[in-house]
Amino acid sequence: MDAAPGAARETQHHHGGCLAVRTFMPAGPVARCSGGSSQAAGSSDEASCGSPRWIGKSLSCVCIKRKGVYERICMNLTPVQEQRLQRLRHRMKVYFDPSRQDHQEALKALWYATYPDQELQGLISEQWKDMGWQGRDPSTDFRGAGFISLENLLFFAKTFSASFQRLLTKQCGNRAAWEYPFAVAGVNITFMIMQMLDLQSTKPRTFVRAVFVQMLSEDEWAFDLLYCVAFLVMDKQWLEKNATYMDFNEILKLTRAQLERELLLDDVMRIEDMPSYGLLC
Repeated sequence: MDAAPGAARETQHHHGGCLAVRTFMPAGPVARCSGGSSQAAGSSDEASCGSPRWIGKSLSCVCIKRKGVYERICMNLTPVQEQRLQRLRHRMKVYFDPSRQDHQEALKALWYATYPDQELQGLISEQWKDMGWQGRDPSTDFRGAGFISLENLLFFAKTFSASFQRLLTKQCGNRAAWEYPFAVAGVNITFMIMQMLDLQSTKPRTFVRAVFVQMLSEDEWAFDLLYCVAFLVMDKQWLEKNATYMDFNEILKLTRAQLERELLLDDVMRIEDMPSYGLLC
């Protein structure tokens, strides 16, 4: 599923190369590279283009071409970016704990956001299977992605209720007899985005991560918004490929590849600028 470096290479070459600024150089000299690598003005240092290997190795910024001009993506985070990134990293580390009152309340909130007119019989109940959990106890399905996957589902249900309900009830398209389970699919989508963005690593290794961190400056909820977009993209891919349950992992790979392409498009500065954001309602 690790398609990020390849996607970044393709986008760089397509948009005409990149710029790299060395931390130890004055503001003026810039290494311009196109199609692989080149040399800085007045310097023999190489700036690698087409590979994430240079990120975190004496480079503070990368500039990618957007809207016909080069825009700097800095690896040295602003205080706002650092704060929001740390907060997001913390969310990613929290395991779902069925004994915690706040986790229990979040699970109940998801139920009533999904089925506002149905009384929940209990945190362990056959009712949860209707939402697409594997068994009577949904807490066992959060192991892969943790509490943030529940937060993502709840955010989706409350923010884009029409889209959420449409996917939950499989209202659109010709559906397979063996469909993906909605809630479990949501947990897997959270995990896929976490892998794609690679936010837990100490040094950035992909352009996708660098671009996303920039987006955190604009919107603290960028991760949750990206999750909602990803769910719609996954379902669209599912229908286009006439997929069944056995194809789910392949559909997730296609979904990740599309998200990476869209995040690196010229005009995408926010999650709302992604072409697939228009799928939400």
